[in-house]
Amino acid sequence: MTEIIRTANLVKDYSLGKVKVRALNGVDLTIGEGEFVAIMGPSGSGKSTLMHIIGCLDTPTSGEYHLDGVLVSEMEKNQLAMVRNRKIGFVFQSFNLLPHLNVLKNVELPLMYAGAGQKERNLKARQIIDSVGLSERLRHKPAELSGGQRQRVAIARAIVNDPAILLADEPTGNLDSQAGGDILEIFSRLHSEGNTVIIVTHDKAVANRAGRIIRIMDGRIENGDIAG
Repeated sequence: MTEIIRTANLVKDYSLGKVKVRALNGVDLTIGEGEFVAIMGPSGSGKSTLMHIIGCLDTPTSGEYHLDGVLVSEMEKNQLAMVRNRKIGFVFQSFNLLPHLNVLKNVELPLMYAGAGQKERNLKARQIIDSVGLSERLRHKPAELSGGQRQRVAIARAIVNDPAILLADEPTGNLDSQAGGDILEIFSRLHSEGNTVIIVTHDKAVANRAGRIIRIMDGRIENGDIAG
């Protein structure tokens, strides 16, 4: 299996006033292309910090992070932004949709940032929205949708640019069990289609959908990589 993510001795420190807090403490991690991985850990374990670094939203204090064979841990912010737009799709617990835009326009946004023309944006966004079962909601705004529907829009937006990695942070945290199960089915289908899927969660039932569970505690990978 070709590796898509590799970290070596990843360390991340934060300063809280005069106090230094070590959020990650020497993380060595490899994830293969096409894997479905869950990162589990309690609050404060470092899992969100690790996700932010994997997603190129933050940089480590020290150590290396290679994404798709490229060393990104030493990139500047503008370079990281380009990598994020081309390589990574994000799905957040709080959806992060723009409330004044309808479903179609929300999903078109990453294509616009990537420089796609209006016709291409419209066609691709419609295809992706249809794939998550929301073709009848194109003109609805987020406030007119249920939580499960909003998360479907968020997934559509995350995958519309064909990213190398789909990163989800507690994607079912704000949903009831039925809607959450539907969302996990979409992730399973995307994985079966060849996508690399990484879900950050504290929910064991969610993690058990993955092919591999990585447990993190006190900024370290606990007992290595553990099969789910």
